[in-house]
Amino acid sequence: MVSFENDYSTGAHPLILEALAATNLEPAPGYGTDRFCASAAERIREACEAPEADVFFLAGGTQTNAVVLSALLAGHEGVVAAETGHIAVHEAGAIEATGHKVITLPEHDGKLDAAELEACLETFYADDTHDHMVFPGTAFIAHPTELGTLYSLAELEALSAVCHRFDMPLYLDGARLGYGLAAPAADVTLPDIARLADVFYIGGTKCGALCGEAVVFPRGNMPKHFLTHVKQHGALMAKGRLLGIQFDTLFTDERYESIARNALERAEDLKSVLAAAGCTFWRDSPTNQQYIVMENAQMAALSEHVRFSFWERFDDTRTVIRFVTSWSTTPEDIAALKTALEAIS
Repeated sequence: MVSFENDYSTGAHPLILEALAATNLEPAPGYGTDRFCASAAERIREACEAPEADVFFLAGGTQTNAVVLSALLAGHEGVVAAETGHIAVHEAGAIEATGHKVITLPEHDGKLDAAELEACLETFYADDTHDHMVFPGTAFIAHPTELGTLYSLAELEALSAVCHRFDMPLYLDGARLGYGLAAPAADVTLPDIARLADVFYIGGTKCGALCGEAVVFPRGNMPKHFLTHVKQHGALMAKGRLLGIQFDTLFTDERYESIARNALERAEDLKSVLAAAGCTFWRDSPTNQQYIVMENAQMAALSEHVRFSFWERFDDTRTVIRFVTSWSTTPEDIAALKTALEAIS
């Protein structure tokens, strides 16, 4: 069965597996203090044009969001996110479990709007009783968003300006950052993100690694005792080398973006196949996540041949489903989807 269920169904890019095998028997210090993590961190600093950046490697996206936000937020603070944001919908209350409320604002193609964030903060601080409320302590965004859309440079600049006006960090979730950076429609670069965000992470799990996310505090602004905080949350890997080797490989020869381009090319092929089959697109995504609205009976028939993700009920007879391409998606996968769509039409 062909799979478009997600972008982490397959293992890892072959060059990562080669690097892991080649260094397998070399003894290395633990907890990210090895030469591989040091090399990967330096390569990331260079790519971000942020020589003072603190870089820390964690295993997964939800883990990273929970650890970073709990480190950034005081006990009386919450995090502001779009209502479709990953932390607000698909993280099983992981942020709330750390003791911090997720404060949601309307989404605009999955994005947080700077003017609405500013109005939210102004309203909060104008309320004479705000000392009795959960303070908005950090703004959370994702690039690409949960819906596969992208922030423009102007939108990021506006959000950054609002956050700095109110002295709150801007945190960018980059679980699929490789696909966002490599998208032809993008006008945002990694140095732009390092300049405008106060902390962000570079996703590996969904972008060719076996696992791993690289957290970047671009101005050397990592919270005090961050490593201790990570360990307290059970997130510190003894074999930190496993993450360092992978990111060292991904950030050699601009590989992080180059391997992401395959997903984007296959996504364009996928869009053409879906459009030719008469499918209705739910959102317009320029990245590797594509959403369509499908009759429930057709969806059930298609699921016999193709793996995809349920997203949400559209109405009583139709459902929004998601197709995702990755660095490993092949033209043969697209051809198999076309055949399956023809069979159920």
